[in-house]
Amino acid sequence: MARMYSRKKGKSGSKKPLKKAAPWVRYKPKEIEEIVAKLAKKGYSSAMIGTILRDQYGIPSTRIKMGGAGKKLTKIMKEQNLYPDLPEDLFNLMKKAVNLRKHLEKNKKDYTSARGLELTESKIRRLAKYYIRKKILPSEWKYDPERAKLIVR
Repeated sequence: MARMYSRKKGKSGSKKPLKKAAPWVRYKPKEIEEIVAKLAKKGYSSAMIGTILRDQYGIPSTRIKMGGAGKKLTKIMKEQNLYPDLPEDLFNLMKKAVNLRKHLEKNKKDYTSARGLELTESKIRRLAKYYIRKKILPSEWKYDPERAKLIVR
């Protein structure tokens, strides 16, 4: 499949290994859920929690059957009411757009970054449309750069 904003083809990101077992994981599913809850209460995002689980606890994935909880991180966080109101991917795009706007205030002639801001904001709108359709965001939700600045800070 072709890339969205460049005229290039490319392969998508990395793939998970086919092996669905991790015999070295000695944690039970309940223990993994407790670790995830503890890290979420500290304010870590689900991506950061996954990195910490991999690097510090040796848990390659929470979905692996052997020693894993068998659930996604976000599902574990939602069950314990620790998942933020705004989905993480949308929040990260908004953070990028806010940083680009801040950069463009100082560097008004940076047309490449201005184009990047247009692309980022269109991605935000497209993703928001999807989340509204899936009823994750309220139907009256609209992207506004000023409100995004308040949400990100």
